Amino acid sequence: MWDPAKYLDYADLRGRPFRDLVARIGAEEPRRVVDLGCGPGNLTASLAERWPNATLEASDSSPEMVKAARAAGIDARELSVQDWAPEPDTDVVISNAVLQWVPEHRDLLRRWADELPAGAWLAFQVPGNFNAPSHVLAREVAAAWDLRLRDESAVDTAQDYAELLASEGCLVDASETTYVQRLTGPDAVLEWITGTALRPAKAALSEDDWTTFRAELARRLNVAYPSRSDGTTWFEFRRIFVVARTPGS
Repeated sequence: MWDPAKYLDYADLRGRPFRDLVARIGAEEPRRVVDLGCGPGNLTASLAERWPNATLEASDSSPEMVKAARAAGIDARELSVQDWAPEPDTDVVISNAVLQWVPEHRDLLRRWADELPAGAWLAFQVPGNFNAPSHVLAREVAAAWDLRLRDESAVDTAQDYAELLASEGCLVDASETTYVQRLTGPDAVLEWITGTALRPAKAALSEDDWTTFRAELARRLNVAYPSRSDGTTWFEFRRIFVVARTPGS
């Protein structure tokens, strides 16, 4: 279960990769703009501002996120990315920090590149920090509870994605960026990953076990990411960006 309020704790920092991704899309007057994995809808609203004449389509697999998006005025629907297919007028598709949850997303990218109209834009970003201390330590603690969290196999490199989509005839712009984020509050890194990476652990554990899990992970994370004298914590977060345009433009 996704918690929209928890996800929005760091709304500005979580939104920055989305804004950087969208800024690299060159579409001027798209007919339909699609946000796959729209979350609570706070970022989807900016798409309507950039392309006011486009039909805006938004979806998310989480009923909690869809409810939050609708409350924010976004006409979102509950739908998994695996079940999505483009309408004939789809000129822009955006997927922000979603595909790492979908093991078969490489096949989806190939299918979308084939099904989208000529000259359509396909843009996505995924986290690339599965080997960072935050995620390595989370996996170590999870293993003690016989839980398996995602590792580096969840995503590919920027060059791998570039090659995948280029093989489908797309023009591709792929890159990586490491954001040095300034987090605030106690157990800052734990709180950051609780809203995303730790969701499977929280869902699998009882309330008491989850409390114990968090306490042990917090201890390790606070050593790996010590807080500064002003109470803030530096947290490096690597992101992989891909913007592709289908052939025939």
